[in-house]
Amino acid sequence: MIPVPGYEGRRVAVFGLGRSGITAARALKAGGAVPILWDDGVSGRMQAEAEGFDLEDLTQADWSGFAALVLSPGAPLTHPKPHWTVDKAHDAGVPVIGDIELFARALAAIPADQRPQVVAITGTNGKSTTTALIGWVLKQAGLTVHVGGNIGIGVLALPAPTPDAVYVIEVSSYQLDLTDSFAPDVAILTNLSPDHLDRHGGMEGYLQAKMRIFRRMAPERVALIGVDDDYGWRIVSELNARRLRLSTITTRTPPQYVEPNGGVPVAELRARKPDQIAAFDQGRFIILDATEGRLVADGIAIADLSKARSLPGRHNAQNAAFAYGAARAVGLSHDEAVAGLLSFPGLAHRMETVAHLGEVAFVNDSKATNADAARQALMSYPSVFWIAGGRAKSGGIVDLRDLFGRVTKAYLIGEAAEDFAATLGAAPHVVSRTMEAAVAAAAADARAAGGAQVVLLSPACASFDQYPDFEARGEAFRAAVLNLGATPEPAA
Repeated sequence: MIPVPGYEGRRVAVFGLGRSGITAARALKAGGAVPILWDDGVSGRMQAEAEGFDLEDLTQADWSGFAALVLSPGAPLTHPKPHWTVDKAHDAGVPVIGDIELFARALAAIPADQRPQVVAITGTNGKSTTTALIGWVLKQAGLTVHVGGNIGIGVLALPAPTPDAVYVIEVSSYQLDLTDSFAPDVAILTNLSPDHLDRHGGMEGYLQAKMRIFRRMAPERVALIGVDDDYGWRIVSELNARRLRLSTITTRTPPQYVEPNGGVPVAELRARKPDQIAAFDQGRFIILDATEGRLVADGIAIADLSKARSLPGRHNAQNAAFAYGAARAVGLSHDEAVAGLLSFPGLAHRMETVAHLGEVAFVNDSKATNADAARQALMSYPSVFWIAGGRAKSGGIVDLRDLFGRVTKAYLIGEAAEDFAATLGAAPHVVSRTMEAAVAAAAADARAAGGAQVVLLSPACASFDQYPDFEARGEAFRAAVLNLGATPEPAA
């Protein structure tokens, strides 16, 4: 746990007693605060009471006595309308913050020469894989690494800071909205596409929430920006105006600018590009390029990512570029960073090959909860037997029409099945409705087609119509595949 100082003896309201809320309460109490907890749900209040926390109905509380409101990221801050606790806090002049802000304040209380480093990752898609990949690369190099935030363990439940540690933190737009002083040493924005617009009042609000990851950055810190979308270039322009140290990450360099051999090999750098030696040795790059799976830094050939079995496709090449840049920024050598990338075992439910049935591979990409994420998966294979559907996001799969030619056949499940069928039109498809039926039909068709084939679960939808979360949906896919007698994929 990371104790949070600065509120000794003061009452701090904590609303929302899920993972981040109850962890924040523990961290505040450990730092000497008096957390006052409330949740609209009985189960959350029962857990808090069992742990000995003070419970108080915040609808009836005297808000003038609170030093802060720590709000669950699941409760709306501004849109569609502020949560009632936010209104009460504002009326009383009480600041509204979240667990990432508490984390930032805990680190700020440590003398500068004793603080750990922080790598923070946000974006619409790819942030969990990038977070896990960076954590893996740093751990393989022998660093003390703590991975958490919006992935896995709540940030305040991570081990207490030590000077040698590196925190690798995934942060969502909801969490960033509740920060003010958060200033990571390396800040990453993977990409940006429309998502969670109801919570941010539209795309501009969503962009501004993501931009908060750079809000307190000083020039000596590092920003890594994905520029494969228009929003990325807008952010680059704004950060350049602040004279921050940043690198752009791309996988879409025009063919005429791609060197056939991937650039100057690192081993030949001193002879062929001596003016770049200092920047390269310090991990300072202007452009990290992962076009066609070859990682290149300012014209220097870094790695052939085709050797990384758990990083297939353009989007994973982009993730690898972010991980390389972050690893070098926190002090890893070139060799350490590349070795970590090539040994990464992958992340469950994200382009995870779970099993084979003969020459048919079954790929679990259940984390693809919107069309943009599914696009990355579909672009990774020349042809697929595609399982899609669930609770659709705005626009459904209309934006994927240019990729329907890669779909040998689609198998549609959940609430979106009929709408997706209409969008697919003449493209081969069947309404399977359930995961079990979709897997069985896709497997039979893939085997009948002969040769190496891919059955891909990449739903382009939320899971909540049939499953509690994308993890449960991915496990249902895995179980259905194994029930067919498929051979599980060995661990990397």
